[in-house]
Amino acid sequence: MDVTARLDGFQRRHTWVGFPLAVIYKFVDDQGGYLAALITYYGFVSLFPGLLLLISVLGYTLQSNLALQQALLGSALQQFPVIGPQLQQNVGSIHGSGLGVILGILGAVYGGLGVSVAIQTALNRVWAVPRYARPDPVVSRLRGMVLFVLLGAVVLMTTGLAAVGPVAAGYGWDAGVRIAAIAVAMIVNVGAFLVGFRVLTARDVPLAVLMPGAIGAGVAVQVLQTGGALFVSHVLSGASQIYGVFGLVLGLLAYLYLQAVIVVFCAEINVVRARRLWPRNLLTPFSNDIELTAADRASYRSYVDSERFKPSQQVQTTFDHQPAANDKP
Repeated sequence: MDVTARLDGFQRRHTWVGFPLAVIYKFVDDQGGYLAALITYYGFVSLFPGLLLLISVLGYTLQSNLALQQALLGSALQQFPVIGPQLQQNVGSIHGSGLGVILGILGAVYGGLGVSVAIQTALNRVWAVPRYARPDPVVSRLRGMVLFVLLGAVVLMTTGLAAVGPVAAGYGWDAGVRIAAIAVAMIVNVGAFLVGFRVLTARDVPLAVLMPGAIGAGVAVQVLQTGGALFVSHVLSGASQIYGVFGLVLGLLAYLYLQAVIVVFCAEINVVRARRLWPRNLLTPFSNDIELTAADRASYRSYVDSERFKPSQQVQTTFDHQPAANDKP
């Protein structure tokens, strides 16, 4: 038995290796990188109109309290640790603007609904929902409004939690409050992902099935945000003059893309676990001359079934080599 066969046998016998490998293989099969790129595009489109709306609203509501304006704006920009400080440096005095409010609302709604439709496309593909069972353009955008409101509420809550740290520092109990704020923000993220996964999937999936991916996404996003803030404070401090606008745009795109990859990858975790799509053959993505496992066959059947455009369309998937390879050689 050669090295490849030994490695294949090992990962099939050990779930802690075979399961994540199966998630990675399904992520690749579903073109998860491209799905994440689509989410990133609409996220980028919606970000700056959203910031314009925030600045305009702050200018109207807190015109007489400049310190609170800057505190809230800084807390909101902390959601983007790699590029938030650079954005804040480029925001001058805050003034209310009726045109800014209108443009901000239109741009944020367009980009926000685009994000929601892109996430729905990703989740429906991940769960292999047939095309005929996916919502039409109107229903998908109505579903998207739920996500839009949910994201708005999450941003407000996490912004408020981020503002707790600077306030607590003045009372001498900064560390404990910051840790508590991070923990609460993580819980909020988990709840948001749980609701988002459920609402935006055109299939009746129990919440218990969605919980592992929601927990993974909530924790990973918080770690990404916290780690990004530490990276900026220790590595990129003072580098804004060197990288300028190029660093701003590239950092923003990279940060949004990583978040989108987290969403798609954690959704794949739920599917692989719920449908027991592991273990996969180690060489499945690299060779056609192999024996497919039962999980390989189930995965490929689901990909074909997801392309059905009409309920009356019948599709049957067969394989040349029978029976399926033993999952534990």
